[in-house]
Amino acid sequence: MISMTGFAARRGAFGDHAWVWDLRSVNGKGLDLRLRLPDGIDGLEAAIRGTLQRTVARGNVTLMLKLLRDDRPGEAGFRLNQVQLAAALAALAGVEAAATTAGLSLRPVSAAEVLGLRGVQADTAKDPDPDALRQAILSDFALLVADFAASRAAEGAALAGVLAAQVAVITNLTARAAQEAASRAAPQAEALQDGVARLLAANGALDATRLAQELALLAVRTDVTEELDRLAAHIDAARLHLADPHPVGRKLDFLMQEFMREANTLCSKAQSIALTRIGLDLKTVIDQMREQVQNVE
Repeated sequence: MISMTGFAARRGAFGDHAWVWDLRSVNGKGLDLRLRLPDGIDGLEAAIRGTLQRTVARGNVTLMLKLLRDDRPGEAGFRLNQVQLAAALAALAGVEAAATTAGLSLRPVSAAEVLGLRGVQADTAKDPDPDALRQAILSDFALLVADFAASRAAEGAALAGVLAAQVAVITNLTARAAQEAASRAAPQAEALQDGVARLLAANGALDATRLAQELALLAVRTDVTEELDRLAAHIDAARLHLADPHPVGRKLDFLMQEFMREANTLCSKAQSIALTRIGLDLKTVIDQMREQVQNVE
């Protein structure tokens, strides 16, 4: 089982570039991809979107890639242009000599001012080949997706354990409901016989055929055999879904509606306090299970 909740983050570098990934997802009815990627790298978004669509079936997925220059120590992007530096210093010396001849006094020139002269510094940082940069980013993205999938799988395993425990509770409550339904049969039959005897004593002309029809209708209205059978079938279906390696979130969501329908009908037909309480307990655990199912892919 896979959860729609997951998170992964990575850092990578290639040449003079570094990047930071942030990939996370939460539950959703379908697949919604929201990508924040740097401009200027052709084909990157299409490749990333395709990979995510093949990896994730459902969920609201947000991906951020921040691309920046690598600022690791010892990898400065500038060096001195010795030829231009010598020319600049010679020019400054000539200016100072001319000023002295003219009787002018110039303030000393700082090293920072010299470095700021055009051509003194040479930019050695070169943009890598775009195709090579894209391939390096996508290779790192594959590792990010693997971490992301592992995160969702771990969440899914924990979720499967919770759902399995809830199915076990539903199984136990269904068995108790069956026992309670069987135990109420004798008292109901006695109460029904007493009621019929009183009616016959009060009105000897009571239509026996109509009475039989009403009794049959009453029996149908209070019989919970079908509801219990359907609950048992739903339990079997839930266990099969929990063992299915494919995405089953939608199937489980639909199954929760069927579970709740049977629990509601059971409560309406209960005709006993004990069976009503069991029905309410069933509705509670089914609702709790439905909330958990919302996170299943």
